[in-house]
Amino acid sequence: MAGGATTERFNPKSQPSSLPRLPCDQNGSGRTFGDEELRAVSEVLEAGVLTSTKGSFVRALESEFAETIGTRHAHACSSGTSAIHAAVAAIDPEPGEEIIVSPVTDMGALTPVLYQGAIPVFADVDPVTGNLTAETIQERISDRTRAIMVTHLFGNPCDMEPIMSLAGRHQLPVIEDCAQAFLASTEGANLGTLGAVGCFSLQQGQHVTCGEGGLVVTANADLSRRLRLFINKAWGYGDPDPDHYFLALNSRMSELQGAVALAQTRKATDSVDHRVHMAELLTHRLRGCPGITPPLVAPGQRHAYWRYAMLVQPDVIPGGASALAERLQAAGVACAPHYVGKPAFACKVIAEQRTFGNSRFPFTLARDEATDYRPERFRGTHKFLEDVLVLPWNESLQSAHVEFMATSIESAATTLRDEASRVLASSVSC
Repeated sequence: MAGGATTERFNPKSQPSSLPRLPCDQNGSGRTFGDEELRAVSEVLEAGVLTSTKGSFVRALESEFAETIGTRHAHACSSGTSAIHAAVAAIDPEPGEEIIVSPVTDMGALTPVLYQGAIPVFADVDPVTGNLTAETIQERISDRTRAIMVTHLFGNPCDMEPIMSLAGRHQLPVIEDCAQAFLASTEGANLGTLGAVGCFSLQQGQHVTCGEGGLVVTANADLSRRLRLFINKAWGYGDPDPDHYFLALNSRMSELQGAVALAQTRKATDSVDHRVHMAELLTHRLRGCPGITPPLVAPGQRHAYWRYAMLVQPDVIPGGASALAERLQAAGVACAPHYVGKPAFACKVIAEQRTFGNSRFPFTLARDEATDYRPERFRGTHKFLEDVLVLPWNESLQSAHVEFMATSIESAATTLRDEASRVLASSVSC
């Protein structure tokens, strides 16, 4: 799940004290915590019921979250990774079957595939948005494909109409990884409601947070039952003759988490609206900056701006994303050049197939093509990661912060271009 993959790379403490301090979602300066969360947590503690199997806050969260997203069923769990795991388990792949995934995502979206005995097959991404497309997914479909998992990177929707059409032709369920895309939408439909299952994260830096937590949503009653069972050790709570029906984990959310998440959910519409407004201000300011490409949002789509990801053209701004990031960080603007740094398939767990003991399972069941990670098969992925520069984003940003960031970006880009011009002129004169 493309959740907190770069949290550690945003370091607000590195900001010089003499410069304006930008709010940060890794502490209270960039979050909306207040009396609502405190009252809810106090109510849980006063009642003394901390488990969601007997409490009311998690149930209320599930009901209100489903209503907010616009679907029938929502199930809370312990993390965004758990949400993905429940979704994959609900699809129930056979060992060795394949799930098409993005290489630009958090490992939490991929390890559940391996834990369920399936093979993550990586499709290339669009070099501008970093998202999977119907064309790149089509190239990876085989007779072993069991499902497609799309990641709406940074909160920018994938082009879902052709993806859903492709999935329909091949009778493949689509799992939406919406960790970064709460209340993002396409043609008025919220992300997470378009595929068979939608997965959300409530980790520290997400739009809605309770520190750690997740939600998985669906409109399908049969999938809903499978999801709830998997989160609860496959124990049939409320059944006439309950049992542990299949292999599953305990990944329940506690009432304390549910209380905070419920209060956060009730604020989320306003919070996301504010993120979008501030992002549009920055995009407007950067449109005339040579070498900078602001986020591309397709007509009819709404970007939720978990982060603000722009592309830096190295042929226009010398040194590209790395050089610009160095100047911005020195100016007090936290940022992460190249986002996760490398495709997910280059991480050791996948590249070296470090799974269960020395077994390499389930990779031992994989086709050779399914684990072919040669650069020429992922030109869009490598180009995107080379050019992208990610700014942290949160609901506490104000127009003055946006102006400071825009001015810093323009100044740093101009300085890099001027320095390169002077070096070139000096070398020519010599």
